[in-house]
Amino acid sequence: MAPAMGMKRPAAAATATQTVTLPAPDAARVAVRDAVRLAVREADAQQQQAPTLPMPTAVVDGVLCLEEVDGRKWSYVVEGGASPGKAGRVSGRGKGRSGCASPMGVTFKAVPLQSPLPPVEEIMSFIRSYVVPEGFPDSVTPSYVPYMTWRALKHFFGGAMGVFTTRTLLNSLGVAQSRATSGAVAINWILKNVAAVTSTSTRTPIYKAYAKGENIGDVTAKGECVGNIADLLGTGLSILISKRNPSLVTSFAFLSCGYLLSSYHEVRSVVLNTLNRARFTVAVDSFIKTGHVPSLKEGNSQETIFNPPWEHQPVSIGSRFGEAFQEPASFVAIRPLFEDERYIVTYNPTKDKVYALLKDQAKPDDILKAAFHAHVLLHFINASHANLNARKRINSNRSYQNPDPLNMDFIPHIAESCKIVTSSYGVFKKKAREQGWIMSESLLNPGRARLCGIVPQ
Repeated sequence: MAPAMGMKRPAAAATATQTVTLPAPDAARVAVRDAVRLAVREADAQQQQAPTLPMPTAVVDGVLCLEEVDGRKWSYVVEGGASPGKAGRVSGRGKGRSGCASPMGVTFKAVPLQSPLPPVEEIMSFIRSYVVPEGFPDSVTPSYVPYMTWRALKHFFGGAMGVFTTRTLLNSLGVAQSRATSGAVAINWILKNVAAVTSTSTRTPIYKAYAKGENIGDVTAKGECVGNIADLLGTGLSILISKRNPSLVTSFAFLSCGYLLSSYHEVRSVVLNTLNRARFTVAVDSFIKTGHVPSLKEGNSQETIFNPPWEHQPVSIGSRFGEAFQEPASFVAIRPLFEDERYIVTYNPTKDKVYALLKDQAKPDDILKAAFHAHVLLHFINASHANLNARKRINSNRSYQNPDPLNMDFIPHIAESCKIVTSSYGVFKKKAREQGWIMSESLLNPGRARLCGIVPQ
């Protein structure tokens, strides 16, 4: 049974979590690793007991919480199951909405609190999410709006001029005038705006990482100068090679390989002192396993560069309530563990993902702590899966029952992770600062959903 339900915790685990804050660096490093291992074993042992959790009236018939996403609010309402007068204890399993296993068939649904937006408003909201900075207008100075207005007009007229100048150039070279030519010119320029946005957005933080003091302007100017000179030299070389009429396929393949190889090593050579999602994962995983936060060079070298969009992401920050929870009872059971926090962390076994839900009062440090907690819980879950596979191998000659897991089955792991995070998050931040890391919640790219109202028990 989960510790949050009133069971006494073994003294060994309590002692382990307290030793995380030992002042000696080596002792603290060992204590973090040992505390996590002990907590995982304790949670696995408690998970073997069949959970029998109380179901308050709020779970059976009522509102679980309110959620806000981009100014629009939803209410999560419990439906199905027993009546309020029959609220008792839950130990059975059923099939809830969408075929998911759910205690006693109790499920929940999201009810919008506002009428749907008109299609025009939906489109404008989508556009604003891409062209307006996060937290606008509080996140920028008052001069940002007029500057970007005139900048947009400049690029508008410049793009229109570019199409006509390129078209005139092609006509002067003897290219036949046709509708296809105009379309090709337009597409070419569109691809060049897209490339410019991508290049500019990634180049600025790289130059900022190399600048010391207030010389960011000089570093940027010289870096752009080097790029332009190299571009001109490459153009001149290609003109000389093309005069000899080489094989087009061979030349393009050779130059493409050189371009991709140079781009890869360019990205690999960058050493940034900020913790984005990839580097944050590397730092937390190293801290959990060894009690050591990697240096800037180590963290950047271990960062995964290629992340296909179809690859499974085991941690989600700022998620929606409906994605994180399967059944209302697990939310009510987990909620007391996070009364003093501005976030809630849970694990959804059907999606094999850890979710960090943010409350509307969450500040930057709360988002960082939620991300840290999510990775700690992920470590617990992975260790639990490894132990489960070991038990399967041991019991391979005997019948082994493995019912569909629920959120509720992992409450012991969530409770133990809370103890580890309480005692080790401060240590992690201190060690990260000592290594020169700068932590910012915006680099973690959290979702926009916020829990804006939780019904008290």
